[in-house]
Amino acid sequence: MEINNLFNDRDLSWLSFNGRVLAEATKTEVPLLERIKFLSIFSSNLDEFYRVRMPVLAAFQKITSDGDGADTANLQQARDTILAQQQLFGKTLLSHIIPELKENNIHLFYNEAVPDKYKHLLTAYFYSDVLGFLQPVYVGVNDINFFPQNNQLYFLVTLDAGGKKAETAIVNIPSDKVPRFYTIEMDNETAVFFLDDIMRLNLDLLFPGKTVMGCYSFKITRDAELDLKDEYTSDVAEQVEKQLNKRDQGLATRFLFEPGIPMHSLNLTTEQLGLANAVSVEGGRYHNLKDFADFPVKNTGLSYSRWPAVAWPQVPQDVTLLQYLDRRDVLLNVPYQSYHSILRFFNEAATHPDVEEVYITLYRVARESKIVNALISAAKNGKKVTVMIELKARFDEANNIKWARKMKDAGVRIIYSITALKVHAKVALVKRRQGDRIKYTGLLATGNFNESTASFYTDHILMTSNPALTREMELLLLFLTKRQKPSSPDLIPFSELLVSQFNLQRRFLELIDLEIANARQRLPASVIIKMNNLEEKVLISKLYDASRAGVKIQLIVRGICCIVPGVEGMSENIIVRRIVDRYLEHGRIFIFENAGEKEIYMGSADWMNRNIYRRIEVCFPVYDAGIKAQILHLIDLQLQDNVQAVYIDQAMSNRPVEKQGEAIQSQQAIYSFLKNNKYEAII
Repeated sequence: MEINNLFNDRDLSWLSFNGRVLAEATKTEVPLLERIKFLSIFSSNLDEFYRVRMPVLAAFQKITSDGDGADTANLQQARDTILAQQQLFGKTLLSHIIPELKENNIHLFYNEAVPDKYKHLLTAYFYSDVLGFLQPVYVGVNDINFFPQNNQLYFLVTLDAGGKKAETAIVNIPSDKVPRFYTIEMDNETAVFFLDDIMRLNLDLLFPGKTVMGCYSFKITRDAELDLKDEYTSDVAEQVEKQLNKRDQGLATRFLFEPGIPMHSLNLTTEQLGLANAVSVEGGRYHNLKDFADFPVKNTGLSYSRWPAVAWPQVPQDVTLLQYLDRRDVLLNVPYQSYHSILRFFNEAATHPDVEEVYITLYRVARESKIVNALISAAKNGKKVTVMIELKARFDEANNIKWARKMKDAGVRIIYSITALKVHAKVALVKRRQGDRIKYTGLLATGNFNESTASFYTDHILMTSNPALTREMELLLLFLTKRQKPSSPDLIPFSELLVSQFNLQRRFLELIDLEIANARQRLPASVIIKMNNLEEKVLISKLYDASRAGVKIQLIVRGICCIVPGVEGMSENIIVRRIVDRYLEHGRIFIFENAGEKEIYMGSADWMNRNIYRRIEVCFPVYDAGIKAQILHLIDLQLQDNVQAVYIDQAMSNRPVEKQGEAIQSQQAIYSFLKNNKYEAII
């Protein structure tokens, strides 16, 4: 088999994932308002794809390494896939969702005339809330001095100036300042209007003495990459901030516009705005439909039923959480179980007199972070607080910089990772003094310490005082404070933790090799892995070796999946599933049969090139028998899912799982399992 057939293309695979998200919007069994949210997620994902991956595909087209046209074919296939998905998006919205909204007395006005009974109310709203934000710019004027911002909405307006030469103007649609939707309750119906249409209705008020001949929406998507130099001694925050100011002025990768723009106006706009190298795409009347995330109608009957988070652990009244963790490990499964115990962990650390030091790595910080506020309080309460904060967390850089400066002002020691090395690990460590003894308690997580995303990302957080783990956590954190790239894999001899660029890849290869050896000796041999993305070729190749040896391999991969399953003589023992449901699957779990004595690891690392070779990631072993049993049960529920799970086939298509017997929707089953505290019974 040729090398190109061993691995699926990462970008086409990602588009397959986004297609699975879109498919959720087409399901009549999904509540109506939730289907609108899936349209929003699809649209947001696609915007990011154009910002981050389309520039890469375009570059590959220009510099094709093997000369066989494969990269050009991938670019064209990506465009064809996106076009088909957008057509399905439009059909779903127009033929299904909008009519169903009307059946529920909700009228979303979408490319239709505004009835007279609403016009005076919309004009009043335009005068009071919209007009003051509008800033028209005329195209064709020398030194136009206008730069369209990334993914900002605009109108291209053609004007008749009364016998004078026709004019073309650009008008901003201020959806960053004014809600995208406006509602009016009238005649037992909720009417929902786009901001765009409110402006169209009243544009003549912006151009007195002129006649609006045409009005066409457009937006420009720009390359999102930051150009950071590897300067270890400079102010990293300042360097990132400068690049953030440039990001929205990056190269245009897509010019998306409403059909019908007069050719003269289109050519003039393309020339004056420097869009010659951008991909020009005719779209619909409305862009940025990711704004459906803020659809203004709230109707509990048209949304998911609530799953109140389960309080866990049940800490006795007479002990602190830190004291409770001295006795036993605790696994928290969010969002099924409440994040309150994590907030309590940091709040206790900030105020308890025994606590002397707090260490934490932060990757994506919540906008209004209670965790960071606890760290600030800890520093002001005399604790030594050290925070390793990642400033290159894409699209969260500005928020991370804001919090880093607030913490630094409060006396927190801030360590920025060097520009060539991201710290993606999710670890925290608290040091307490009790008499002459020092005690350590740590958090090891599969997701960020972010209470906002913890409400809709499925993640796992191990809370432990296991000295073998906390000792190595301290070694890692002390190394990170030095802001150095690992000079040798053996620089720190980790034996418990798996740390990328130290021992993570090597240990995973060894664990798979052990399964291969067991399979050849006819011992139980299997691998079960759940992760977000699977790309790295060395590890994929080792899974192929395991499949050839007879190891049964089951993968749950949410997003990018470059492995090709089910190929005779290579991967016939590999099955890949994908689960998309109300929560975003985000946990990483690695289970090795080990001849019946299962080894389980969890952690922050996907098997992507960036995670294995360019970041600091941490995976950790699970030793507690009860927690092991719990993880195995949760994974087993996901492997049984025949409602929300699909198989990923060799062509990267999402193939439904056949429903045989009882319908099992894994997220619902997991919530029920944890809510009823059944996991103690499975040990």
